[in-house]
Amino acid sequence: MDKKVKEQKRHQQKHSGPKAERKKLKKQGGSTEEDERKRNPRAFAVQSAVRMAKMFHRSQDIKTKKHHIPLVDRTPVEPPPVVIVVVGPPKVGKSTLIRCLIKNFTRQKLGDVCGPVTIVSGKKRRLTFMECNNDINTMIDLAKVADLVLMLIDASFGFEMETFEFLNICQVHGSPRIMGVLTHLDSFKNNKALRKTKKNLKHRFWTEVYQGAKLFYLSGMVYDEYQSQEVKNLGRFISVMKFRPLVWQTSHPYVLVDRMEDLTDPERLRTDPKCDRTVSLYGYLRGTYLKNKGQVHVPGVGDFQVADVNFLPDPCPLPDAQKKRALNEKERLLYAPMAGVGGVVYDKDAVYIDLPANHVNQQEVQPTTELVQSLIDAHSTLDAKMAASKVSLFSNSTTLDPLVFDQQKKDCPREEWIWDPSTQRERRAVIFTEKEDFDEDSGSSDDEDTDQEEEEDVDQTHLSTFLRKARAGCEGTEKSTLDGRPPVKKQKLDEQSEEWEMSTELLAFADSEDDLEMSEEEKDKKKEAGREGDSGHSSVEEEDQSDDEAEEDVAAAEASVEGEPGEYKIACLLWNCDDKSARFHILRQRKTHMQTLKKQKFRNIRIMNPAGMWKDNLHKKASEAFQRQQEAAPNLRKLVYGSVVEADDSEEVEEELGGLFRVSHPQKKKRVIANYVDCSRFNPDTSHNWDLEEMLSSIRDCFVTGKWEEDQDAAALLKEDEKLFGEFEDLETGEVHQGLNSGEEDAVHDAEDSLVKVDLEEVQKKKRLEKKRRLKERFDAEYDDGDATYFDDLKEEMQKQAEVNRAEFKDEDDETRVQYEGFRPGMYIRLEISSVPCEFVINFDPHYPIIIGGLGSSEGNIGYLQMRLKKHRWYERILKTRDPLILSLGWRRFQTIPLYHIEDHNGRHRLLKYTPQHMHCGASIWGPITPQGTGFLAVQSVAGMKANFRIAATGVILDLDKSVIVMKKLKLIGYPYKIFKNTCFVKGMFNTVLEVAKFEGASVRTVSGVRGQIKKALSAPPGSYRATFEDRLLMSDIVFLRSWYPVSVPQLYNPVTSLLLPVGQKDSWGGMRTLGQLKHDLGIRSKPSMDSLYKPVTRAQRHFNPLHIPKELQKALPFKSKPKQQQCKGKTPRDLQRPSVIREPYERKVAALLHALSTVHNHKRKKAHMVQHGKHKEFLQQKEKQEEAKMRRQKEARKKLYRVMGQMEQKKHRSSLKGAPQDV
Repeated sequence: MDKKVKEQKRHQQKHSGPKAERKKLKKQGGSTEEDERKRNPRAFAVQSAVRMAKMFHRSQDIKTKKHHIPLVDRTPVEPPPVVIVVVGPPKVGKSTLIRCLIKNFTRQKLGDVCGPVTIVSGKKRRLTFMECNNDINTMIDLAKVADLVLMLIDASFGFEMETFEFLNICQVHGSPRIMGVLTHLDSFKNNKALRKTKKNLKHRFWTEVYQGAKLFYLSGMVYDEYQSQEVKNLGRFISVMKFRPLVWQTSHPYVLVDRMEDLTDPERLRTDPKCDRTVSLYGYLRGTYLKNKGQVHVPGVGDFQVADVNFLPDPCPLPDAQKKRALNEKERLLYAPMAGVGGVVYDKDAVYIDLPANHVNQQEVQPTTELVQSLIDAHSTLDAKMAASKVSLFSNSTTLDPLVFDQQKKDCPREEWIWDPSTQRERRAVIFTEKEDFDEDSGSSDDEDTDQEEEEDVDQTHLSTFLRKARAGCEGTEKSTLDGRPPVKKQKLDEQSEEWEMSTELLAFADSEDDLEMSEEEKDKKKEAGREGDSGHSSVEEEDQSDDEAEEDVAAAEASVEGEPGEYKIACLLWNCDDKSARFHILRQRKTHMQTLKKQKFRNIRIMNPAGMWKDNLHKKASEAFQRQQEAAPNLRKLVYGSVVEADDSEEVEEELGGLFRVSHPQKKKRVIANYVDCSRFNPDTSHNWDLEEMLSSIRDCFVTGKWEEDQDAAALLKEDEKLFGEFEDLETGEVHQGLNSGEEDAVHDAEDSLVKVDLEEVQKKKRLEKKRRLKERFDAEYDDGDATYFDDLKEEMQKQAEVNRAEFKDEDDETRVQYEGFRPGMYIRLEISSVPCEFVINFDPHYPIIIGGLGSSEGNIGYLQMRLKKHRWYERILKTRDPLILSLGWRRFQTIPLYHIEDHNGRHRLLKYTPQHMHCGASIWGPITPQGTGFLAVQSVAGMKANFRIAATGVILDLDKSVIVMKKLKLIGYPYKIFKNTCFVKGMFNTVLEVAKFEGASVRTVSGVRGQIKKALSAPPGSYRATFEDRLLMSDIVFLRSWYPVSVPQLYNPVTSLLLPVGQKDSWGGMRTLGQLKHDLGIRSKPSMDSLYKPVTRAQRHFNPLHIPKELQKALPFKSKPKQQQCKGKTPRDLQRPSVIREPYERKVAALLHALSTVHNHKRKKAHMVQHGKHKEFLQQKEKQEEAKMRRQKEARKKLYRVMGQMEQKKHRSSLKGAPQDV
């Protein structure tokens, strides 16, 4: 069956044709568009100049819209994680989306999404997810720190008010990147309705954000998770997204806290549970640099002074820089302390263990790591364990008790540095204590194990194969030995091997014959001193008196071949073997081996040092010889001062820990050495790097190949020597050098001169070309702008500034950089804050974000602020002056009392009682000093849920002083009590003569519009004055004076402390209530003014007197206007009155029947008329349709006719162009 399966035909790539040509051109780096332009230029020519201009203007507009003011890129090399805030109404899928994204990036499942969750999403990017609950306080805080907003929208329901509220909050506080995500799309059963809903939601979303904003669709859920491919696409888009730096974020340091610890003294908590707390907050620093001891604000809590700041190791570091495409499983880190991820959390001075508090079936939950379990099982402190612990250095050995070890330390031999005048150096003398105790039983097992391990170490480096075999044969007898001398340590053997090599070098190269003679003596002295030093370090158990014979045997074995490395090891083997045959075998093998080694050494010396090899490594040998000569020179400091401390040999007695480890003090030792340097000796400086070109050029002229004068040049002197001496023979190598004849010399000189000329010409040519290139670059930079614009130059300048900023402290360590520039963004820092209210710790809820916002130098002060404010068009009610308002300004959320005002044409700021509709107005408040240009938003209440839109107003800061004086209009009313033509006396407007004197010359006006002026005050009654008017007043007139007086801004600053409320009540912060709210809550009804109430108008009927016209006037009037002599109508005479007709019962019945018949007839006639009217209407509609069809047919017929006529006209026109046929 397998043979019958037909193989599928493979795809064959085309090697010819247009498609293959395009592929080849693409591979070569060319463009097909340029070739098409060259081949067919007319196709790419401008067809319409107007259309071309429109296209050009449109492209330039699009390009210009993309321009932003370039900012200095202060992003550190390792940036902090990107803050992604997931926003949406309740039950829209926020937690599910976060869990799916975390699983997509880290392959881990997260249960409860609680607090910030930081993950590593790529090689150069980390993400911090934060869920925003349905609270206006949380929305405002997270909008200030968000880099990216994932706005979830329930497609089955549509947009909700929370979505638009958060969009407006983001627009005020800097507009981070916003991406929409549609969920619950699986509730649509009809694809047409789904497409229509997507389109409507997309265009509405574009209206609120910007045209073309990204909108993702999550079609459905599988096993309570979104589809993996859709989540993966969303994650890819997030991973590559670029963010524009926001002004407020880049100018202020801030921390999104992911961990909080209470550092308050437990004893203080026990005595006073309500005391202020000291807490440490942890998180990644973002924004700009943070200085220690600065002032910060925690939204929802208040302003604080930072007690201490430290940077900690990154808990979620980026992977190492490696050339790979994806992260491995170990690098996909997840850090969420508030969500309970990670069992151990490290601090500056402690380790915290986080365990789940819930218990299932009364079974204790065991931690997953052994480290956590071991920390839990600890029942005593570390100091107690160290005091009771006993150390065992080797296996199967007795433990070392600290008390016994201290006693042994007292009994151990000590060393003392003694100056030896014969050798001119300090030597280490061994001093034993008077009391020497020997405990054979306790030290036997330790010595045996020590012998075994140290012997194995030496075997691997210094013993030959036959010695290993011999040692293996007597290993069984080693265990039976109880006491014995330990073998020589590896360090000592290395020193012996180095001494042997030094002796060979001394033979090969020595300063003098005295040095050759002293080499053997010094070597013997060094060995004796080395043995004494070894004995000085031996323990009490190793100095047993019963080992004299074994020591003599070993000494004889050492003396047999002096200076041979590994002899101490052979002695140890002989000493540990009790079998005589084995000892004899080892000695015989050693003797044969030593004879072979002697022959081999002399042969090696002859081979390695032939007649021509003495030149090898001359530099090293010469420097070593020079150093030996310098060391042998007399010390002038000793001759002058009588005492000296050698820098090379002097070692202070170091502090010992437990007798095993020593504490070194390198700084102290360097200081001592620097103080006792002998300046008379020359120590060659080895710090110069001779591979550098600068170092070589600095000494190049010191050699014969350098630049010398003509009479001192090496080449010229060699030529003179050749002329002078001619031929010569090298006696060492036997090479014969021939001299040059005169002809050959001339030819050589000519060739050399020509080569020198060519080289000089090339050098000159290169110099000229380089000079021309520099001049051309200077000319181009000065006169040719090219395509670069001011925007490009500004961007380049900002880029250079960013590079300078990064390179300034690039090579410094973090400790040094922090002292100069502060804590840089991207560091994981720990902030310690004191005097925090206890409610912050007691009522801590990780679902609410904690933000630490750094404040500037003056942002911690409170003062007057001038703002431009506009009521939001979606907020239903207008805002009233002196009603408390909650503002979100900078990092803060606080309540204040604003005064609204507007500027008149004369520059006066007039107080407004209410905010104007659809127009900006000014506002003055008492609040924290914030930089000019900072946006803010206002809400009237943050407590609970409102049915309507909650953003009341938005605006911006204008001034930070009290330069604006708000004036309120005041109308003073007076009444005239004496009138003299145009002058009158007015009372009731003022109370004293002094008030009148202040307003002399002011303009007054009556309600009827008569203008006047205040002249002078009157003595009585008090406050009355004399005024003149344009016209005579009436006693019923009312006089009023328009005046202005300044209004003081109420000094109220009430921070919103929502994080101090109990859990579950953090969205119910009340604050100061308005007067209307107070009356409503207390049930108080305000009494209205009686003058303001509407009253029913009762008007009495007016009776007018009859018109009386004098008789003389009546005579002068025309006849038409004269009053007529009309008689009043009397009662109608009885004979003229018509009698009433009274019908009989029969007549009434006939009349009723006729009336009924006429009613039925009229109804039928009306109904028939309506039916006829409907038929006529249908007839007219049909007639209209027929007329339309008729007109359509006529139009088509006319088109055909016109087409035929046009064709005929074209034929006539063409025939006329050809001309009339000629007669033949």
